[in-house]
Amino acid sequence: MPRQITDACIMCGACEVECPEDAISEGEDTYVIDPELCTDCGSCEEVCPEDAIIEV
Repeated sequence: MPRQITDACIMCGACEVECPEDAISEGEDTYVIDPELCTDCGSCEEVCPEDAIIEV
């Protein structure tokens, strides 16, 4: 998986809206990235106000 959303996620939804591949969805405690859909563009990481999205 190119990117991962950490526990620092505040569930604001900015990443989900920004993702051009619809690879991000709301999970139980944080948003989650579907590794099958993610193209590693980095758009989600750029808009995250908490820097909760990291490369893995």
